[in-house]
Amino acid sequence: MPRCQHSDEERYGGGDGYRLRNAGKCQVERVNATISIPENDRPREGSGPQGAFGCTPTQPCRPDALTLVAFGVLVVLIGANPLAVRFTNREIPPLWGAGTRLAVAAVVFFSYVLVRRIRLPRGRDLRGALLFGAVQFGLGFGLGYWALVRVPASIAGVLLAGVPLFTLAFAVVSRVELPTVRGLVGALISIGGIAVILGGGSAASVPWQYLAAMVGFVACLAGGLVIAKALPGVHPAAMNAIGTSVGAVALVLLSLILGEDTPLPKADPTWAVQLYVALIGSVGVFGLILFVVRRWTATGASYQTVLSPPVTILLAAWLLGEPLSPRLAAGTVVVILGVYVGALSHPRAPSPRM
Repeated sequence: MPRCQHSDEERYGGGDGYRLRNAGKCQVERVNATISIPENDRPREGSGPQGAFGCTPTQPCRPDALTLVAFGVLVVLIGANPLAVRFTNREIPPLWGAGTRLAVAAVVFFSYVLVRRIRLPRGRDLRGALLFGAVQFGLGFGLGYWALVRVPASIAGVLLAGVPLFTLAFAVVSRVELPTVRGLVGALISIGGIAVILGGGSAASVPWQYLAAMVGFVACLAGGLVIAKALPGVHPAAMNAIGTSVGAVALVLLSLILGEDTPLPKADPTWAVQLYVALIGSVGVFGLILFVVRRWTATGASYQTVLSPPVTILLAAWLLGEPLSPRLAAGTVVVILGVYVGALSHPRAPSPRM
């Protein structure tokens, strides 16, 4: 029996599920959150788990080469973002800066959705996408931008390394993933490596409210990963278009209500950095995050934030002249070990199938 070829528009055609039939030709029939595959196309028992890209909680996908490349790019981009936000916060108030950044990203995502004729989610999937935007962008970016007014990029990197722990907890509670000892141990090892890299008591000079806001930001990032993982029928571009729109509206309104100044950047470098975080740091990062999380476990994908602090430190040394030390080399080894234990050393599982 010939295999059907489906476009992104068909694969993500509304989010409530679809049934594939093959009776001489391919037909996509919408049903309510179920996927029915012809008898001849069904995998034999024991041939591997099925679900989003052939993955299930008991046998998660093993990342393929393309997923690992996207993961590596994410590590670099996420490592650069704290420095960029700290820079724009010098001239642009935090909520206004976050809201306008997300507004630019929303325009780009919606333009892509319109050009590609990607269907927007409806029903349960639309409610999930709205929740994703409220948690990841509205609440999360509001807390993160406000925290980075006082929290140095290095300390922010340490706290961001906690994303896998929050993700693991949320994924287990929501039954998106099953708890694993490897995941927990790997996260703890990696966080220990970040502590080795940064060391000292530099966080003591930062008011606790800003540190608490940064922890809240970390929790929101983890929650967004789990929400995205639970909505496999929503196209990543549509998810981000709705999510960034929700965050932009919420943060711009909150900025106006709180009486923040709403200036345009005056310095050319501030313009350049704000455009960077809006396009590459937002559109690029958000799209890659959803691409990776759909082809890997939510916990595995969240390890991008564990590897990003060493990148942040290297960029800070290059751009700001901060010194490097043997502590950085030793801590980086520990971080990579933690990533391997927690995210890469699981028993062999199927690679994601499109």
